[in-house]
Amino acid sequence: MCGTCGCGDRHHHESDHEHPYDHSHSHEENRMIVVEQDILQRNNLLAERNRGYFEAKNIFCLNLMSSPGSGKTTLLEETIRQMKNRKPVYVIEGDQQTSNDADRIAASGVPVFQVNTGTGCHLEASMINHALKHLNPEENALLFIENVGNLVCPALFDLGEAEKTVIVSTTEGDDKPLKYPYMFKEASVCIINKTDLAPYLNTRIDTLRENCLKVNPHLRIFEVSALKNTGMEEWCNWLATAR
Repeated sequence: MCGTCGCGDRHHHESDHEHPYDHSHSHEENRMIVVEQDILQRNNLLAERNRGYFEAKNIFCLNLMSSPGSGKTTLLEETIRQMKNRKPVYVIEGDQQTSNDADRIAASGVPVFQVNTGTGCHLEASMINHALKHLNPEENALLFIENVGNLVCPALFDLGEAEKTVIVSTTEGDDKPLKYPYMFKEASVCIINKTDLAPYLNTRIDTLRENCLKVNPHLRIFEVSALKNTGMEEWCNWLATAR
């Protein structure tokens, strides 16, 4: 297993670039350090290029990360519905396969670009750079990147975003931040979604919020039900004014 992103397939990035190493070696500690630095250094250089592009065009970019089934796409659909008349909105959709989520976003009436990662477990800065050339977002826009559903690998890769946003649903239990702390440490925004289901679950929203803040006391937290449109006004008002 690769210590950088958790993949077990040497063709993990076949659609973009291959790992510069062979998984047949024994992953000696010194070699692992060199390999991780090499992969992340290339990604970070491209991320800075993306960040400069966003700053030059005053584009507010959010990297949405979560486990599968947290409600990212539903949250995005409702956010677009409320925001598209206030600001231009663009979306980059990341999934291993299919264009299902991109089709849903396109139906919302905003430009969207699909990135399929194959066996890849996260998006990388080079993929975002490629998508931007196709989308060509206008100035003063909102750009949402819906990352591949995964609470581990996406946290490791800077995409050039202004805010890393982790979404956790009440259906996942209230201990997710403690089990996957790196994701919550790296994020600056946390959305607790599916609050309408909490009365039917063993999840306590107060405990979930408390655990989020134990891991990262600086998290900005929004409690919403994207499906029922509760808590969305606060989230969208913040999007309209945040920089």
